[in-house]
Order: sequence, then C-alpha cells, then structure tokens
Amino acid sequence: MSAYIIRRLLLMIPTIFGIMLVSFILVQFAPGGPIERIVAQLQGTDVSATARIGGSGGGDFGAQGQMSGADSSINSKYRGAQGLDPEFIKSLEVQFGFDKPAHERFAKMIWDYARFDFGQSYFRDVSVLSLVLEKMPVSITLGLWTTLLTYLISIPLGIRKAIRDGTRFDTWTSGIIIVGYAVPGFLFAVFLIVLFSGGSYWSIFPLRGLTSDNWESLSLAGKALDYLWHVVLPVTALVIGSFATTTLLTKNSFLDEIKKQYVMTARAKGLSEHQVLYGHVFRNAMLIIIAGFPGAFVGAFFTGSLLIEQIFSLDGLGLLSFESIVNRDYPVVFATLYIFGLLGLAMTLISDLTYTWVDPRIDFETREA
Repeated sequence: MSAYIIRRLLLMIPTIFGIMLVSFILVQFAPGGPIERIVAQLQGTDVSATARIGGSGGGDFGAQGQMSGADSSINSKYRGAQGLDPEFIKSLEVQFGFDKPAHERFAKMIWDYARFDFGQSYFRDVSVLSLVLEKMPVSITLGLWTTLLTYLISIPLGIRKAIRDGTRFDTWTSGIIIVGYAVPGFLFAVFLIVLFSGGSYWSIFPLRGLTSDNWESLSLAGKALDYLWHVVLPVTALVIGSFATTTLLTKNSFLDEIKKQYVMTARAKGLSEHQVLYGHVFRNAMLIIIAGFPGAFVGAFFTGSLLIEQIFSLDGLGLLSFESIVNRDYPVVFATLYIFGLLGLAMTLISDLTYTWVDPRIDFETREA
C-alpha cells in the first residue's frame, strides 16, 4: 500500500500542473482583465456586481490617471483606455506583471505556488494566503456541518427505506426526498429567513454572520451556543437539498446486498434479522457510502455555499472565489484553484484508502499489478 500511496502522491504533481496550465491558458483568452477593470473605474463605467471591493485600489489608480496628461490619439490595446496617459498604463502592466511574456508569468506562478507563496491580491491590500485563511472558517463550518448532518440523516433513513421497501413509509419519504432535491437550496434559505428570521412570522434566529457582536464577552459555553444559533438556518438550507442522493444511494446499496446469496445463507443459519442486517449487510452496503465521505465534504466545502453565503451574509471561500473571478483578481483566482485542486486530489486518495479500511479485501496495488 505504501508504494501505491507514493505513486498517487507523485501523480498529483503533473495533475495539478495540468490544471493550472489549462486554467492559465483559458484566462489569457478571456475578455477583460484587471487593467481593463481599473480603466473602467477611471472612465466611470465599472458596473460590476462586486465593484465595492475595488475601492481600496481604485481611488489611488484614479488619482494617478487624473494627474497624467491624456493623449487621445494613442490606440491602446486595452479597451476603453483611450485618453489615459500611456505611461500610466505601462505602470499598471508592471504592477500586475503583464509586462512579461505569458510563459514567464506562468513559470513564476508555478515556482511561487510550489513554495505556497501566493502573492498579494490585486484589489485588496492583503496577501492571498491571509485572505484565504480569513474566509476559511465560514466554509469549514458550512461544509463540515452539512456533510455530517447529511450522513446522519441519510444513512438511517436509507436503511429504513430499504427494510420497508414498497411500503407507505417508503413512498411518502421518497416524495419528501424528491421535493428536497428538486427545490434549490437558496429558495429554502429565503423561506427559512421569512419564517424564522424576522421576515413575516417569527424572529428566532439571527439573519447574518457566524457570531454575535458581543461574542468576545461571552463565556465558552455561551460562545458555543451563539455559534450554533447562527449556523442553524444556513446549514439547514444546505442539508435539505443535499441528503437526497445519499439516502437513495444507501437504500439501493442495501437492497442490492439483501438479495445476495450470503444473506440467504445467514438467514438459513438462524441469525436474527438485526444480526443479518448489521453484522453482514452493513459493511458491504456502506462501502461506497463511507468511502465517498471525503469527496462529499469537498463538494459541500467548495461548491455548495455561494448563494447561501450571499443570502446569510457569510463571507466565505465561495463568495471570495466568485468576487475574485468577477473582478479579475487573478492571484486570488489561481491561488484558490491551486488550493482546491490539491485538496481535491488529496481527498481522492483518502477516499481510496477509506475503501481499504472499510473492506480489507480491496488491494489497489494488486489491481494495478
């Protein structure tokens, strides 16, 4: 197994290199960029949904542009830059590193990222790593609680549905699952706000943030309760739309195992239904469910919370990535992609190792040989 782990770790190097290379090439052909965004701010035409985060840099750029003499006859390669001082545009290129060829910029980025040096954000006066670490607690909270609650609900419910397959219980729970899967999570979030957060009915839960204003003055128990009080609604909105797939997968896995010969043999030996179900069927049926836990966590951690973060005013990685893409903040875009890619590859390896932990009969080294 150690040889397999080493091979997988070494394989991560060309994989993450390929991910970054393809993404870098795509960005080169994408319209717009940080310089175009600054030009749009100077010209008063920046109407992006997240233009508010550019204030710290935009004001300084604007002052420089106003002080420089405009040369309207210059045909700039940047859209909308006509009328701005060419020297000012060149200074922006130097500041963002666009004065160098693309291959040199990519090589420098890979070298820096290999040392986990992600540089500075273009439009925020802070390092990218500090920015990611600052937003990570929100995403960890949403991803971890969503994944844990999804499994705690889905596994017992899926087993129960498999045991009572075809009964009224199975039918009406399937209806609830279909509704939860079909309705987007952000609609549930709005519904929960209206119902429980001072919308039109009750005002039980807070509307925004992970902690209250008096967080620092609370006791340890008070901080824990305050934290849980804040995460109830956003986590509930995420869980409602997340447990359907796992529930049905659990049910189908148990149904497949129950029909196999070894189950009939165990019953013929006089074992009780509980012994058959949890002593024989459970491990085999839960193999794919348990092994998929790391991947499910990554999915909830990185992809499932953008709208929920926006609705509940939670400043996490999902919102950071979206704003960075919209505002062409390339250091943040590529750094988050690099970090997410590494974590995704690591979680894939952990999923494979979990297979061998759940069922020791699985040997990836033998399969590869």
